[in-house]
Amino acid sequence: MQISQSQELEDGRQTYAIGRIKAVGAWRAADAAGSEADRRTALNALIREAEDCGADAIVAVDFQMDGVTGADIDGVALKRVVATGVAVRFALAA
Repeated sequence: MQISQSQELEDGRQTYAIGRIKAVGAWRAADAAGSEADRRTALNALIREAEDCGADAIVAVDFQMDGVTGADIDGVALKRVVATGVAVRFALAA
């Protein structure tokens, strides 16, 4: 699975979009240090989503932190990594 944080693949291969996909990592305490493992977990889940869509690659990959605090869950603040991107298929040569 090819993955790119830009809108296109590094090799310049033409693609067409299937749709936007999203996946999340595990919840952690909000005061816990974030780790590369959390990003990798979210990325692996994003890859599985893309495979389920029949995608050849994912472009426009982005990571954000999602969280809940206070009233949402009795005062325990949590966070998780959210990975988003666009699942794409390779365009066929003419």
